[in-house]
Amino acid sequence: MSKLLNVRVLVTGGASGIGLVIARQLLDAGARVHVCDVSSDALQRAGAELHGVSGTLADVASESDVERLFADVTMQLGGLDVLVNNAGIAGPTSPVEETSLQDWRRTLEVNLTGTFLCTRRAAPLLKVSGGGAIINIASCAARLGFPNRSPYSASKWGLIGLTETWAMELGPAGIRVNAVLPGIVAGERQDRVLQSRAALEGIDVEDVRRQRTQAVSLRSMVSAEDIAESVVFLCSSAGRMISGQSLSVCGNVETLR
Repeated sequence: MSKLLNVRVLVTGGASGIGLVIARQLLDAGARVHVCDVSSDALQRAGAELHGVSGTLADVASESDVERLFADVTMQLGGLDVLVNNAGIAGPTSPVEETSLQDWRRTLEVNLTGTFLCTRRAAPLLKVSGGGAIINIASCAARLGFPNRSPYSASKWGLIGLTETWAMELGPAGIRVNAVLPGIVAGERQDRVLQSRAALEGIDVEDVRRQRTQAVSLRSMVSAEDIAESVVFLCSSAGRMISGQSLSVCGNVETLR
């Protein structure tokens, strides 16, 4: 319980899915946690489930929403020690020639611009705190090609570039910046991705699931808890000398074809 006692953490997209599990494990480790989400219903459920968590309704792709979010963070937590850039969307599943500019822009706005906007506001707070950590939730698609997922892949590769750049830029201020690269994470979001892929290829969704699992060395999907445990580790003193790294938590995904 004392691993992250009173450490002040913002988890974006933290009211559902992987973000909710990250928020829960941070709370269990003793942290004080604020989350944001685009769903008011999800925020309400998270508030009821996670004792002590505070939240803001915000779209990280909106500069004005991010300004309001950080005003709430300052009011609720009194500062910041850790930022977890988790908010993201899957984007379309389609060949490049059938991908709309609207879908391309929205995916990059949430996954990449949203991370930039939140980090831009978090950096001064982390410096005032004397250092801290930023963890970007990327994807194993940030180290592999991902056919029919151009916007998503581009955004996640971009996060790796930002992670390595910010690690160098913010390191002198004692701020560690790392990326966690989830593999095929079991859950509702993955189910939707598999269904989209099955529809695109005209095959059964269970066939797609088997194909994906066979492409993992450990022949298994990972859980949201696996991702959250890695985040807690990187936030803690055990990760105090780790920065600029991309940690794949994926069972070794060999291909995303």
